[in-house]
Amino acid sequence: MTRTEKLLAELVALPSVNPAFAPRDPTGSAAPRFGEKNVADFLASLAGRAGLDVEFQPVLPERSNVIARLAPRATARQTIVLAPHLDTVNGDDSQFVPRLKNGRLHGRGACDTKGSVAAMFTALCELAAGRSRPAQTEIIFAGLVDEENAQAGSRAFAKGRFHPRDRSHSLLAIVGEPTRLRVVTAHKGSAWLQIETRGKAAHGATPEFGKNAIHEMARVVEALQGDYAAGLRRKSHPLLGHATVNVGAIHGGAQPNIVPDHCAIMLDRRTLPGESDAGARREIAAFLRGRKLAARVSGQKAAPARPLETEPGLPLVRRFLESAGWKRPAGAHFFCDAAVLAAGKIPSVVFGPGDVAQAHTADEWIAAEGLERAKNLLVTFLRSLG
Repeated sequence: MTRTEKLLAELVALPSVNPAFAPRDPTGSAAPRFGEKNVADFLASLAGRAGLDVEFQPVLPERSNVIARLAPRATARQTIVLAPHLDTVNGDDSQFVPRLKNGRLHGRGACDTKGSVAAMFTALCELAAGRSRPAQTEIIFAGLVDEENAQAGSRAFAKGRFHPRDRSHSLLAIVGEPTRLRVVTAHKGSAWLQIETRGKAAHGATPEFGKNAIHEMARVVEALQGDYAAGLRRKSHPLLGHATVNVGAIHGGAQPNIVPDHCAIMLDRRTLPGESDAGARREIAAFLRGRKLAARVSGQKAAPARPLETEPGLPLVRRFLESAGWKRPAGAHFFCDAAVLAAGKIPSVVFGPGDVAQAHTADEWIAAEGLERAKNLLVTFLRSLG
């Protein structure tokens, strides 16, 4: 195993499932799975032994971002932030046992996104162990909590004191996610909305005396997945294509012999740069009113999940693209911490080994070759900065 592969195997074996996905009272062997603390403590110990400056940024109870810094030899004129997230979705016991087979490392989080953690952290440690550290470039590893739920870690980092505020100081965050080593400068946002219809309850034997809220919701769903979705396809972004809408959950009624008086759906509206969660909510409400469909539309996220669009011509972005061997940037359909950091005035791109098609799957894996290549590309870029 290479050092990067070994670190990834160790990280997979330290479960760090987001507590948002925990049962109300986790017990037994499942209880220690939840929270990022064990992974953060492990990385902090390794960073200290590598000679990096280490500290924790408290975010939520028992959940802190881990910050490891490689200071330059002279006054820093630019800062690179390597920012993968430490949390994963849940899995069964077998998924937390790392397995290397046929050039692939299997296990929960191997792709999303402990592969990026391993590549970025190993790259930084390799740089720290070299004969000379960068002259005027500060490099920060920020292991972030809570990306899979509410992005509390990146929101705290964006507001914190760990990055410069001086406009003359160049700054770039490279957010770790599985991009197949493409440099992503744009991704979609994610607005979660709830739509409710109301009816009138009646006995199932005499439905004519009631008003069926599920029937009304069926008309709403048909309109959204039909005409509304078709309208979204008329507007396209050069890297992201068109916006989308997906009805992902529906709840209505109590039992078969009662006409339901309430029905609710949850939908995911993927937004493009220039759109907002509030704007998408107003757009859908107006669309339904225009078709005389009586429904209430409300937002479901405590904080906005905005789209990302970073200017590819920014000097550090352009340099990273060239160093990684790409002439043009890529786009991603998923949402991640990059947009949160960008909203906090930290120019951000997304980069990492692995393919998002493997993320969250029952047999999650990452190619060992891509993992090592990601580390090498990062080392080459960081060494080029001086």
